Amino acid sequence: MTKTALMKQSKNKQYKKSLTLTILALPAILVIFVFSYIPMAGIFIAFKNVNYEKGIFGSPWVGFDNFSYFFTSSDAWMVIRNTLGYNLVFIVLGTMLSVIFALFLNEVISRRFLKMYQTLFFFPYFFSWIIVAYMAFSFIGPYGTVTGWMEHLGLKSFDFYTETWIWPFLLIFINIWKGLGYTSIIFYAGILGISQEYFEAAAIDGANKFQIIRNITIPLLMPLITIMTLLSIGKIFYSDFGLFFFVPREVGQLYPVTQVIDTYVYRMLRQSGDIGMSSAVGLFQSLMGFVVVLISNYLVRRVNEENKLF
Repeated sequence: MTKTALMKQSKNKQYKKSLTLTILALPAILVIFVFSYIPMAGIFIAFKNVNYEKGIFGSPWVGFDNFSYFFTSSDAWMVIRNTLGYNLVFIVLGTMLSVIFALFLNEVISRRFLKMYQTLFFFPYFFSWIIVAYMAFSFIGPYGTVTGWMEHLGLKSFDFYTETWIWPFLLIFINIWKGLGYTSIIFYAGILGISQEYFEAAAIDGANKFQIIRNITIPLLMPLITIMTLLSIGKIFYSDFGLFFFVPREVGQLYPVTQVIDTYVYRMLRQSGDIGMSSAVGLFQSLMGFVVVLISNYLVRRVNEENKLF
């Protein structure tokens, strides 16, 4: 068989393999196309003053007026600061704790009880934010468990839903508590994918657990950590709407520390019905997330070519 025939046969095999994988991925591709690509046609709404009588296409163009309305408002800096601040803490602290817990599962937990611990920590991820909000209210509400304990101990009465200083800590705690199990399982799967020969060789050389983690587990897990971080950075201008809307129970006094871009746009749309302004803010979020991902990936590529996302 000639070299050309061998190359043609190899390409045919690769084509059949790719076709099979494409067919398997087709449902996900269709979902992404329908819910992510088709709605991009509505980007031009951000540059229009939508008049429902004239229709979207007949409404007048207003240029960047919808953007300027948001950025010149008194709340713009507050919601951008809250959105970026919370997401940065979620990314850094959440990733660190997820990796630590994955190491804990791998090194400390007995295989006999591993499934129980995985289920226990993964279970909160399935709770809706409405359920989490009611759970939080049952603990820190006026008649909640924590409030009752404080009164029983003779401490000063404390209303959690009127004290702004404590809510950044509560929101960070609740977010990490809910998502820790999910992200830690991903890192735990990455640890299981590391060849056991590395650990066996290190143990033979006399390395202890901490040396193995520092010199083998963490470096080999770094590509996965980098990818997960880059994916999280892509949504740094977005916030989990349920966390910031339902958990604080729409208490206006808490807006300075719980208002983020997503909740701000929702409340403004509900009050004014201006779909053009909300579309402008959504476009701003997407563009900034895209730019941040490009910059982050470029920096990662400069440091380590193998850890880049693309």
